[in-house]
Amino acid sequence: MTADARACAARVLSQVISDGRSLSEALPAVVQVLTDARQRALVQELSYGTLRWFYRLDALLQRLLKKPLKQRDADVRCVLLLGLYQLDQLAMPQRVAVNETVQATHALNKQWASGLVNAVLRNYQRQAAQLHEVIVAEPVARFAHPAWLIEQLQSDWPRDWERILTANNARPPFSLRVNRQRVTRTEYMETLTGQSLQAQPLDYVDAGIRLDKPVPVDALPGFAEGYISVQDGAAQLAAGLLDLQPGQRVLDACAAPGGKTAHILESEPALAQVTAVDVEARRLARISENLSRLSLGANLVQGDAGATASWWDGQGYDRILLDVPCSATGVIRRHPDIKLLRRAGDIAALVSVQAQLLQAMWPLLSSGGMLLYCTCSVLKDENSAQIGRFLETHADAAEVPIAADWGRECRHGRQIFPGENEMDGFYFACLTRTA
Repeated sequence: MTADARACAARVLSQVISDGRSLSEALPAVVQVLTDARQRALVQELSYGTLRWFYRLDALLQRLLKKPLKQRDADVRCVLLLGLYQLDQLAMPQRVAVNETVQATHALNKQWASGLVNAVLRNYQRQAAQLHEVIVAEPVARFAHPAWLIEQLQSDWPRDWERILTANNARPPFSLRVNRQRVTRTEYMETLTGQSLQAQPLDYVDAGIRLDKPVPVDALPGFAEGYISVQDGAAQLAAGLLDLQPGQRVLDACAAPGGKTAHILESEPALAQVTAVDVEARRLARISENLSRLSLGANLVQGDAGATASWWDGQGYDRILLDVPCSATGVIRRHPDIKLLRRAGDIAALVSVQAQLLQAMWPLLSSGGMLLYCTCSVLKDENSAQIGRFLETHADAAEVPIAADWGRECRHGRQIFPGENEMDGFYFACLTRTA
C-alpha cells in the first residue's frame, strides 16, 4: 500500500466519517507510515481541514456527483472531499491540488476512480461561483455545522450563535502554560525570543503564553525538562478559581490527561494532598507521565468518580475540581470531528452523567469547602441549567459568584465562547457546602 499523503488523509477521514472513530485515534496510526515530516504535516492539515469544513464540502460534492458513491467506496468519497478542501479553502495551486488528488486513487488501489475525481474537481473549478451562491442559502453548508447543533445554539444563544459557529471554524491558537515552579512567564518568553519564537502573554492567566505559530512540542525549549505545558487559556482559569491555600486536600475528579492536576500543583506547592481520579488505567498512565515530566507528584487513583465507595478514604476535601464529560461543543475548533461524531441524542445522556457525578462528589466536599464545576461545552443544559437543578435539590449548596472580566455572567456560573480572548469555549461554576 503506497504511503501517499493524500491517500493517508483519505484513510483517516474514512475512519472518522464512516467508522465513527475519533480523529485523535485515527490520525496517529495512519501517519506513522510516513517518514517525511512535511508529508505528515500535510496529512494532518488535510484531515483537520476537511473535517472542519465537512458539511460545506459535502454539500458541494452532492451537487457535483451525478449519483452517490457506493458504501464500499467511502475512501473515494473522502478523496473527493479533501480535493474540494484544497480548492475551496487552501491557497494551493489548482493544478497541484487536482493532479495530486487524482494520484491518490492509485495509492488506494482505486484506479477506476481517477477519471471521476479529475472530472469532479475540474467541474468544481468551472462552477465554483454558482455553487457557492446556492449553498450559502443552506445553514448547514454555510456554517459547516450539523443542523441540530445550529438549532441548539440559536435557542441557547439567540444573539451569539453565529459568532460561536464562526469561531468553531477558525484555527485554534497554540497556547502554553509556564511551570512557575521552574521559571517565570517573563523569563520563558525571553527564552522563546532568543530562539526566534514569537509569543504573546495570555490575558487573565498569569502563566499563559500564546505562540504566534504552532511548533512541535519537542521544539519548545525546556519542554522535556518540565518548564512548559500545552494548555488552552480557558483551561488555565480553573486553578485560579479554586482559591488554593496551603494545607488543603484537593480532588481532581475525571482528571485525565492531567493538565489541570499539574496546574493545581504548580500553583500551590504547599497543598497537603492532591488526588487525581480517572476510570481508565491508560488515561491514568498519561497523567503520571505528564506529572513526571514536570517533576510533580500526586495521589493517582484508578476509579469511577461516580462510584466513590471503591476508592474514597472517607476524609473530606477542601477543594474539588469536577471537569465533567460533556459535548465538547466549546472546543470544536481543536477537534472538528466533534461535528460528525456528536449527535443531538447524546446531550441528554451527558446531562444525566454530569448530574450523577455532581451528586457523587458532593458528600466528599468538606463543610465550607468549594467545588468547581466546569465543562468545555457551550450548551446551557450542561452548564447553567445543570447547576440550577443541583442548587434546587441541595439545601446545603450555595453558589459562589465568579467576579471576572472574562466570559459572560449566566444565571449560574460564567460562560466563555470559543475565540474570546484567544480562549476555548468553557463554562465554570463555583459551589460551596454550607453547614
